[in-house]
This record gives sequence, C-alpha cells and structure tokens, in this order.
Amino acid sequence: MKWNNKVMGIQLSFQLLVAVITVVLVITTLSLSREIRLQGIGKKPKLNSLSSCNFFSGKWVFDNRSHTIYSGSNCSFISFLDDGMACQNYGRKDVNYLYWKWQPHDCDLPRFNATAMLEKLRNKRLVYVGDSLNRNQWVSMVCMLESSIHTHVKHVHFNGSLVTLRAIEYNATIDFYWAPLLVESNCDDAWHHRVKDRVLRVDSIAKHARFWEDADVLVFNSYLWWRLDLTVLWGSFESADAKYEQLGMLRTYELGLQTWSDWLDTHVNRTKTRVFFVSISPTHSRGEEWRKAEGENCYNETEPISNAEYWGSESDSGMMRLVEAAIKKLNERSGVKADLLNITQLSEYRKEAHPSIYRKHWDPLTKEQLANPTSYADCIHWCLPGVPDVWNHFLYVYLLYL
Repeated sequence: MKWNNKVMGIQLSFQLLVAVITVVLVITTLSLSREIRLQGIGKKPKLNSLSSCNFFSGKWVFDNRSHTIYSGSNCSFISFLDDGMACQNYGRKDVNYLYWKWQPHDCDLPRFNATAMLEKLRNKRLVYVGDSLNRNQWVSMVCMLESSIHTHVKHVHFNGSLVTLRAIEYNATIDFYWAPLLVESNCDDAWHHRVKDRVLRVDSIAKHARFWEDADVLVFNSYLWWRLDLTVLWGSFESADAKYEQLGMLRTYELGLQTWSDWLDTHVNRTKTRVFFVSISPTHSRGEEWRKAEGENCYNETEPISNAEYWGSESDSGMMRLVEAAIKKLNERSGVKADLLNITQLSEYRKEAHPSIYRKHWDPLTKEQLANPTSYADCIHWCLPGVPDVWNHFLYVYLLYL
C-alpha cells in the first residue's frame, strides 16, 4: 500500500512538472512571437540611430506592393481645402507617382502611425504658416490623420486667412495660416492675393503672428513669393510719409527672415514650442535641365530624375543659406528649438509628381491653352497623395522620436 502511494506521488509530481514546463514553453513562445511581431511592424527605432541619421539624404525606391496612407477619393479634405491637388480626381491616369517611397541611406524611417501622431498632438495646436505649398503640406497632413479621426468628432472652421481642423476626441487642432511672405504685405488676403505690384513691410510680422503665437508646433515655409519683384515699404500702408525701396531679392529675404527670427526669439515658449522651417520646394518648369526640349516642363512626365546630383536652376542656394543661418542662430543664441526640414534635394528628383494639367483650374482655359497643355501645367504644387506626405513623415519622426 505504501509502495502504491509512493508510485502515485511520483506520478503526480511528474505530471505537475510536465504541466509547469508546458506553461513555461507557452509563455516563452507567446513572448517570442510578440517580440518578432514588434520587430517586424511596430518596433520603436532606437533614438541614437535616428538622431544620427540624415533623413534627407537617400533615394526614391519604387514600391507598388504597399498602399498609400490615403487616396484622393477617401480624404474628405482634399476637395475643398486645397486647390484640387488630388490629381487622379482630375483625370490623371498614370499612377506610378504614388508608389515611390523615400529611403534614407543611413536608416529606416519608422512607419507613420496616425493615432500616435494624434496622441502626440493631444491638447496641442499644430500650425502651418506660409504659402500655397505649405497649404499643400497641411492638407497632406490632415489627410494622413483623417482615418484616425471619427467623422462626428472633427470640425473645420474658416476665419479669414486661418483654417482650423479640430480633432475633438484629442482636443487637437491642425491649422493653416496664409502668410506667403511671413511678414505683412498686400498679398495677405487668402482668397484675393493676385496683385500686380507686390509690396511688403519687411519689418512687420505682428499682424500675422497673433494668430499663431500660442501654437505648440509651428511649421513655416516661404520662398517662391520672394522671387517675384517685391517693393519694401518702410512705414504703414496707410501712412502718407511711407517710403518705398527695392533692395534686391536676397537682401529683402534676409531682412524678412530677421524679422521672423526676432519674433520667435521674443515670443516663443522655449519649454513648449517646437519650430520647423521647410526648405525650398523645387519647381520643374525648365525641361531642358533634364534633357527635354527647351520650353518643355513637367507635363507628361512619368518618371523621377535618376541623376543623384541634379539641382534645378530655380532653387536658389543663396536663399537656402540664409534660412540655414537663421535656424542656426535661433538654436545657438536664442535657445529656440528650431529644425530645418531640408526637403529640397529629395523633391528635386520628382519632376513627375506635380499636378501638371490634372488639377482644379480657377480660371477658364482658353483655346490656346487647351491646344498647348505645357502652357498651363502646374509644375509648382504637388499631387496628393504624394511628395508632401514624405515631408510630413519627417515632421512625425521629429515630434515622436527626436
């Protein structure tokens, strides 16, 4: 009897040991499976690998197996917030421009996660300030986020030059403010800014800045409008004693950037606000620069430029240096956390990614234009989805990881 009890005891101990080993194996397997899954999809990149990476140096890789974050048909904002940059909605048939992915040489960008971005913006205000290219980028961002914002808890509000998208669930706002020269000018009306003689008050920014001074994240751009024939006004538009002067493009731009940086130095909350400046968004209006006939442009282009050294003549390196100097001064002398989103070189390659003729046209096209599509092709702005999504991906990485 004692022998039988002993045998039964050994059997029970063995069964218990087997059960414990089985549980340990199951837990270990689940843990390994989760770790592999995180490595493959949602693993947060090491901060040191991202902080040492030059996101802006890389190459475009064709990838038609993955999907864009949104499309022109499923983003409700494209049709009424931008100038009709959903190119497929306006008849563009070739879709290869959608499938070029930016791959930095030094690292892999973490996957864009709309919910994570909205959580980062919870109880915060993100404001894009600038011209129609910055509006292009702003619409890109709200489209990238829309899938994570429930229809009944979002609200769009127009207030003159300011457009606000509010994600009510997150108490987050993503705004665009029209100020093509950043400083005050006679081109400041968001809807009626086509004036013949452009005049700016290069030392005055307060009129605009009051609309963004409480922002947590500021994304500025200003370039193309400075390349027009500008006259500097010393004094107010209403003053009879005001003086007018033409100082040349670079000097005028330098003074405008000085006014901008002085305002940031004085008003920005250094513990709260992050500042970004988007570099030159290149145009592709001179086809001869990529071996097309003179007079040709981005019309009918379907492939990116493959020459890694390509730099278009319409991208002024002198103006780039002025922006870089202003950013450096803000960081080193003012302690303002400012970063340059250096999107110029990577965007230079994308001659095929502009709307060309596939966009909304505010003025009726003439017979002459219809006979020569090159004459009205838009080689300035970008199709959406498209290149501005990459610019916003950089912004996402900076805000969440750096």
